[in-house]
Amino acid sequence: MDILLVGSGGREHALAWKMRQSPLVDRLFCAPGNPGIARVAECVPDVKADDAEGLARLARELKVGLVVVGPEAALASGLADHLNAAGIPCFGPSAKAAQLETSKAFSKAFLERHEIPTANYGVYDRVADAKEALSVFRPPYVIKADGLAAGKGVAISPDRHDAEAEIERMLGGRFGSAGSRVVIEEFMEGEEGSLFALCDGQRAVLFGGAQDHKRAYDGDLGPNTGGMGAYSPAPVFDQELVLAADRKIVQPTLKAMAAEGAPYKGVLYAGLMATADGPKVVEFNARFGDPECQVLMMRMAGDIVPYLLACARGDVSRLPAPEFKPQTVICVVMAAKGYPDSPLEGSIIRGADQDFGPHVQVFHAGTKKRDDGTLVAAGGRVLSVCAEGDDIAEARERAYAAIRKIDWPGGFNRTDIGWRALDRD
Repeated sequence: MDILLVGSGGREHALAWKMRQSPLVDRLFCAPGNPGIARVAECVPDVKADDAEGLARLARELKVGLVVVGPEAALASGLADHLNAAGIPCFGPSAKAAQLETSKAFSKAFLERHEIPTANYGVYDRVADAKEALSVFRPPYVIKADGLAAGKGVAISPDRHDAEAEIERMLGGRFGSAGSRVVIEEFMEGEEGSLFALCDGQRAVLFGGAQDHKRAYDGDLGPNTGGMGAYSPAPVFDQELVLAADRKIVQPTLKAMAAEGAPYKGVLYAGLMATADGPKVVEFNARFGDPECQVLMMRMAGDIVPYLLACARGDVSRLPAPEFKPQTVICVVMAAKGYPDSPLEGSIIRGADQDFGPHVQVFHAGTKKRDDGTLVAAGGRVLSVCAEGDDIAEARERAYAAIRKIDWPGGFNRTDIGWRALDRD
């Protein structure tokens, strides 16, 4: 089978790396791809991830048997709808179903409508109304841009003064049209993690959990980012919590989406808070997380392709539960200095593609090659350095040892990825 993968980040490199190992795959294409992906797939750099019509045309020209969608921008543009109309199986939800991620207001209303546990909230499109609504909530205040903001559209403000300033920034155009409305939420006490489920429109196969690190700097300080690191398994996801989340959140969500005429196909990413009252939804994503995908692909013991294809074709019922290695995998993101606000582009990276041994993989994200073959930074999050170990401590040591071998003065990374898991030991 020939497969087209859509995207250009670390998530897509991890997916390409894993799919390339499948005996079911003949040719693997990626649009637009990156230099790391180009080592395992044939890249088509001229077709961008948000060009739904161009990607659908490319899939027809290549005569692929499956399209795997990585980033949320492709889903928001309606790529799955174009592919379904052309009769090409697509791993990824329709634009209507993807609203679980692309509109936080839609998602919160959906959860409320179907009594799926989440935080209390309000939606506002005027600065005065949003500021007035702060009186209903207690600090810290959780303020979110309604639309897609590359993981940066969430602020947790410690006091009312900061919250009002954040409201002015968001509704004042900081995130463009994505911030034309804001969602203000009740702050939930607990530990956050990410649970994944592979869905065929009616049924779901649980696909493991991970815990990421959103803040830019050590100690969970600094602005929110798309994710500075992750590890799996996440100790917060004990069997009791996973079963409760499946029963109260994943299955009801699938059933309700189908009932509302938007059957959900693809991976459902449930960002959950483990509260004293059980798991509650922090947010939904309509694709694999980044960097959570990287650790999940390294931990998965079997072939990913049958699961992707079964979701796209609408029947996961015959597949066994996916198997994962017992080892822990950690991912440390190396980002360009200035990220997330103004990342420095063009700095030279040396040593990223060396052989780090059997327990380490380095996935490219925001990279490109100059004409002379020099690898340079071309985005905010640039490299995902992943390592496995018998426990979190061993995995972490291997990841940071690999980072020390990469020569990139223009980058930075957190040095405390995995601290929650280490604190449990």
